[in-house]
Amino acid sequence: MAWTSRLITVAVLIALMGCFTGALGNYRRPTRVGVSCCKEVSKARIPPAIKLIGYKHQNALSPCVDAIIFYTEKEKYCSDPKVRWIKDRLKGLEQIMD
Repeated sequence: MAWTSRLITVAVLIALMGCFTGALGNYRRPTRVGVSCCKEVSKARIPPAIKLIGYKHQNALSPCVDAIIFYTEKEKYCSDPKVRWIKDRLKGLEQIMD
């Protein structure tokens, strides 16, 4: 009888371990989202002929750098927030929030 109860206990423990390992094996990690940010900026002035529709300030958090991101209908421009002309281009633009 002692062998039988030990055998049942061992079998139950093995079955439980199999359940836990199986559950962990089915765990799926979240999909990685690619980094979409400015990794470098330009000091060049954006020509007045380019119609900007909004902007966003991006904080530096590697690999991203401190930037003002200007948006058009189809493109974005990564600009250095420290250049003088930035303040003039921000006037009248809507700040885009994430």
